[in-house]
Amino acid sequence: MHAQETQGNALLHDVLAAHGGLERWRLVQTVRATIVTGGRLWAMKGVVQDADPREMTVTAHAQHASVHPFGASDQRTDFTPDRIAIEKLDGRIVAERLNPRASFDGHTLSTPWDALDRAYFNGYALWTYLTTPFFLAMPGVETSVLEPLWEDGERWRGLRATFPASFAGHSRVQDFYFGPDNLLRRHDYGVDIAGDLAAAQYVHDFVDVDGVRFPTARRAYRRDTAGSPLRDELLVSIDISNLRLEGTTRP
Repeated sequence: MHAQETQGNALLHDVLAAHGGLERWRLVQTVRATIVTGGRLWAMKGVVQDADPREMTVTAHAQHASVHPFGASDQRTDFTPDRIAIEKLDGRIVAERLNPRASFDGHTLSTPWDALDRAYFNGYALWTYLTTPFFLAMPGVETSVLEPLWEDGERWRGLRATFPASFAGHSRVQDFYFGPDNLLRRHDYGVDIAGDLAAAQYVHDFVDVDGVRFPTARRAYRRDTAGSPLRDELLVSIDISNLRLEGTTRP
């Protein structure tokens, strides 16, 4: 094993422990939360985004997510990497797209999104956010150490994650930075399905939910060519509340 891999594994171990530990996470089956979203990205994609709270549900150990309501009070989404659907609450399909990633081929930042595009983005993005950092320990995910960042008077250690081709996410390679307490501070990525839009997402206001720690405020800014956030270009804001874990009891 290369020294960089060894260091990456050691940092990942520390990070997982700080967020609650893999032993605790393995008992979780589902994460539920109330989300309120905003930011410039929606208008850039021709999407009307309201500020009404919605219920997000994600499966802890497989890429499956749903948000309700979506488009109507009696509708929800159903996301997996190879399918996105909008459904009635009784399961009737309103709209469906198989192999949804392929539908973004040729998209630029200004390409409008339809309802299924938006649903796919919401599904994989919120699944990622509500399972970080534990999904970095899933089979097929490779991690290595990055040069640390200095921000807010702190030294933030970094992990670069490379995901398998079957994984639905912002991009195949994503960077995560952690503070002296080993909690997540910043997440860098390119949004492949929006013309590889470079983003830096900052997280704040952690809460402990039955032994697992989650940030409840996320702010994603556009990055410049040097990798620095453009603070006047807030792409996405997400406020998270009413977090609940479902599964077996805490050990």
